[in-house]
Amino acid sequence: MALRMRHRILVVNPNSNEMVTKGIADALAAIVFDDGPLIECQTLAEGPLGIETQEHIESVTLPLKRLVAGRNDVDAFVIACYSDPGLQLCREATARPVFGINECGVLTALARGERLGVIAIAQRSIRRHMRYLRQMGVLERLAGERPLNLSVAETAVGERALDKMLEVGKQLRDIDGADVIVMGCAGMARHRLALQAALAIPVIDPTQAAAIMAIGAVQFDHA
Repeated sequence: MALRMRHRILVVNPNSNEMVTKGIADALAAIVFDDGPLIECQTLAEGPLGIETQEHIESVTLPLKRLVAGRNDVDAFVIACYSDPGLQLCREATARPVFGINECGVLTALARGERLGVIAIAQRSIRRHMRYLRQMGVLERLAGERPLNLSVAETAVGERALDKMLEVGKQLRDIDGADVIVMGCAGMARHRLALQAALAIPVIDPTQAAAIMAIGAVQFDHA
């Protein structure tokens, strides 16, 4: 009997920070299983070091589309940036499913709690996230969103980032009333388990959430 080819999922970090990509790959290693889809993590070389402004978002949209359109060997894509840059454009560029981590992280959080809190990297990100939640029609389920005021690179390393995330997470839980937390940046991936243990409520890594949805899509759509 011929061996079944394993499906392939491409997870794209749209910034050019290889440490962020490594953190994403480490977080996704926990959801890889025997005979399941292969998960490939790739850094977008054309991207800025961190995606922190609307200009950064717009700058990676066309490179992401070109990447997605050119990867015919991939069964599903994950855009690993919480702003979901180029999501709709990439969906137009391929017949394969494309998942954005913001959308998937929020939807997963809504299945785990009644009121979600979001840890943002910076204050200026929050307006953009609010607009997206409004478009999704789930703004009434938001307990609150609070910023770390760190860069994407700073969130990916060091105890300072985790300490700050714990401080903000406690505010979301105790002041805003969140019973589930979404980490609002792919660079936070390595801190999820420690943060969840300290807060004692579910903490969602949106890249894991999106990859799990991608696994479900390719496993069951091609069963």
